[in-house]
Amino acid sequence: MKRGVLLLLPVGVAFAQQSALDPAGPYAHRIELLGAFFLGLLGLIFLVVIILALLSLTRRHRGIDQEPLEQNHRPSESTERRLTRTVGIAAAVTVLILLGLVVISVSAGKATSTPGNPDPANALVIEITGTQWWWQVRYPNEDASRIVVDANELHIPVGRPVLIRGTSNDVIHSFWVPNLQGKRDLIPSHVTTDWMQADHAGRFRGQCAEFCGLQHAHMALWVIAEPPDKFETWRAHQLQPASAPADPVRQRGQQVFLDGACALCHAIQGTAAAGQVGPDLTHFGRRSTIAAGTLPNNKGNLAGWIADPQNIKPGTRMATVPVKAEEMQPLLEYLEGLQ
Repeated sequence: MKRGVLLLLPVGVAFAQQSALDPAGPYAHRIELLGAFFLGLLGLIFLVVIILALLSLTRRHRGIDQEPLEQNHRPSESTERRLTRTVGIAAAVTVLILLGLVVISVSAGKATSTPGNPDPANALVIEITGTQWWWQVRYPNEDASRIVVDANELHIPVGRPVLIRGTSNDVIHSFWVPNLQGKRDLIPSHVTTDWMQADHAGRFRGQCAEFCGLQHAHMALWVIAEPPDKFETWRAHQLQPASAPADPVRQRGQQVFLDGACALCHAIQGTAAAGQVGPDLTHFGRRSTIAAGTLPNNKGNLAGWIADPQNIKPGTRMATVPVKAEEMQPLLEYLEGLQ
């Protein structure tokens, strides 16, 4: 049976693992081994200390000479030599253990900060930008027409090292997908790097691990690891602009989107919407959640999010856009159709 913690997500989103005790890649596996070693060694030390303490309480003769003490209450020379030797040995062992733990910890840190593949040129590069409170995901390419931009979801190929370049638009965030890697801070105006790799296909939940404001707890993301051929199919699809709505309802919804304030903050490739403030919505309908993992992506939740985002996620920078009742359903149909 796999170890880990099951997260109970809102209805419509599958159960998912989010636990450093259930590693799904080589970097997370090294971190798990390091944690297990620390737990075992320090637990053993704790047990030894407790046993020695209990023994000292139960023994009548504690190894100190029973001769009368001098008037100044100093122990005998033999007793003092014995105590000095015992304390010296204990201090030396403690220092050696601490030095050993430091060496092991630093070695594990270096191992999780370098590519596990001998050919790092084969690595996939992904740029992550933390924003209060969502994640921009960008797949850079020398050919500008082949740059993929997404939000709150990372797709990675199984078995291939991934170089994460992280930064922040506002405050310090921390990118953490415990099943795949440790934490890495995202600092404004500074790029940090980290490596990630998945050994098998699956969906892994990530989270901001640095308190970043009111909605810190609702700043989640998903990593979808899939076979290389399936990943390439996904990337090829992401390069395509949004398909033009074919039916009158969705055509009306597109017009509502483009004529309203939505287009000022969001971009939809293939349309006049080119906003850069909020997430790119070109393939919004394929995402499993909205508001960075806050709610499952369905019409009911989306309608509530559009109508009153502050009620769902207080403090969010998503503007409250007035949408007429007769315009809401076409808008929802259009956004759902952005596959």
